[in-house]
Amino acid sequence: MPELDDEMDEIIESFIIETDEILEKLGRDLLELDHGEVDPELANSIFRSVHTIKGTSSFLGFENIRKLAHKSEDLFNRVRKGEMHVTPAKMDVVFAAYDLLKTLLQQVKTEMHDDYDLTDILKKLELATQDDGKELSEAGDRKNSSEKNELQVPEKDPAKENVLAEETMRQEAPDLSGKENKKKKVGGVIKNEINTTIRVDVARLDNLLDLVGELVLSRNRLQQIISQSKDRENDSSQIQDLYDSSTQIHTITNEIQMAVMKTRMVSVAKVFNKIPRLIRDLCKESGKKVEVQIFGEETELDKTIIEELNDPLVHLIRNAVDHGIGSTEERTAAGKEPKGTVRVKAEHEGNHIVISIEDDGKGIDPEKIKQKALANKLIFESQAREMPKRDIYNLIFTPGFSTAAKITNISGRGVGMDVVKTNLSKLKGLIEIESEPGKGTKFILKLPLTLAIIQGLLIKVGFDIFSIPLDSVVEVVRIKPDDIETINGKEVVLLRDSVLSLIRLSDIFSGIEYKVRSTWLHVVVVGVAEKRVGLIVDSLLGQKEIVIKSLGNYLGDVPGIAGSTILGDGRVVMILDLKELISRSGGAAAVQKKEMMAAV
Repeated sequence: MPELDDEMDEIIESFIIETDEILEKLGRDLLELDHGEVDPELANSIFRSVHTIKGTSSFLGFENIRKLAHKSEDLFNRVRKGEMHVTPAKMDVVFAAYDLLKTLLQQVKTEMHDDYDLTDILKKLELATQDDGKELSEAGDRKNSSEKNELQVPEKDPAKENVLAEETMRQEAPDLSGKENKKKKVGGVIKNEINTTIRVDVARLDNLLDLVGELVLSRNRLQQIISQSKDRENDSSQIQDLYDSSTQIHTITNEIQMAVMKTRMVSVAKVFNKIPRLIRDLCKESGKKVEVQIFGEETELDKTIIEELNDPLVHLIRNAVDHGIGSTEERTAAGKEPKGTVRVKAEHEGNHIVISIEDDGKGIDPEKIKQKALANKLIFESQAREMPKRDIYNLIFTPGFSTAAKITNISGRGVGMDVVKTNLSKLKGLIEIESEPGKGTKFILKLPLTLAIIQGLLIKVGFDIFSIPLDSVVEVVRIKPDDIETINGKEVVLLRDSVLSLIRLSDIFSGIEYKVRSTWLHVVVVGVAEKRVGLIVDSLLGQKEIVIKSLGNYLGDVPGIAGSTILGDGRVVMILDLKELISRSGGAAAVQKKEMMAAV
């Protein structure tokens, strides 16, 4: 019966969503249980979570999930009743069972039901449940106490247990319809209050965002037409009415755009919540003691960026624990607390979110990085002598680079930091490193709030118009042609005691020889990650909100072009790929101030 199949699919989908939420909360609760005393409320919360998973999986026939949840439920039932203590060894078993629950749920999602052998984990859970680990009775010996403990656990009556389970399920099972009824007391009468939140398919939000993008383009077109009409000195009242209406449409469009953006925003807690468990596992593997401090987990980002942020953060946390935080002996010898600290913080900064990962470990030794890079022939001796600290630190992101003395399960294979930079570049993000040997290291990630609609700076090169993402623009300056010097075949300028490499966009994009006769040159200083470069343009046309469009399969990847957009007058404008342009130019570290001053 197709209708029944559709209904069952909907129930299973609801089960997946609800269980995902339960497991996310359960993971946080287990970490809290692992770090502190057994709080009765916390123990009850964990028991209810596992019990709910057991009940719903049993109803749907997911036997492996049911068996695993049932054994876990037995263990936490004794914990909440105060019949057994929680030890690190027991928590290892619990976390192993928790990870397997997540794996089994993933199987339900992908409909790939591999037959997992649960014998080993079920046996471990049973042993952990039976071994209460408490002190023996004051008056009796070990044997008598063991017998007494066994007698204290009454034999279960299947009939009573089933009645109790059904009653508990009615009280605690999630509503698989996606609605949650709450009871609210109004004027002495208890009324049902329906939750005001609903779940929406991400594809629908993506489609809505595309439509908003088209609306923004149409708004820009309308404003362009009205602006041209007013420039013609047409004082018609109709033109004025049209202008007023356009202003209102502009305001409403902005509000719609912000509303749609907010529907796609997800708290970074979705990623941050995984960090404490990751550090716990790393500490057990490395034997180090590390405390994690998390701030700003309520900060929100676009869902697309959140999904891509997980891998970079995992690599940076692993790097902080393995490379940054020293062993207990090393920290004690250096006069530090035996336990290290990793701080993860997220905060808004304009139209960006800034995430920092900081440790109080050994810091980065620039000389060690430099010597390793020379040994691997990543840089030349002449470069090493004049290379500033910032550029030395960024050698860490070179593919295959690693300073680990030996390969471990945590790091040392020369992969990881390269992945961080690659993933952040896809997200149009920047990464910077601040470090002081002996005090610690701080990685700073700067990410845009969204990737779909951005602010762009329109520039003119020859007869062509291009757009530069405004979040990459550091400043715009004017220089005289005489200020430009050539060092090693590259044009540079001395800007506030800093050497800035220059790129003439007309040499790259303008197919027609066109020279602007002016006593001044406009230079747009842009930054990508740690690099800065100046783009020489013919003129500046102002700031505009742009909708990023891909070039499509027909054009594919065009060097130096990240995408396109449409202006209000219908013209198609290319959006510059600053990373590609800077890479082609050799970056801002092509020359040093010393060489520049010598040339001057």
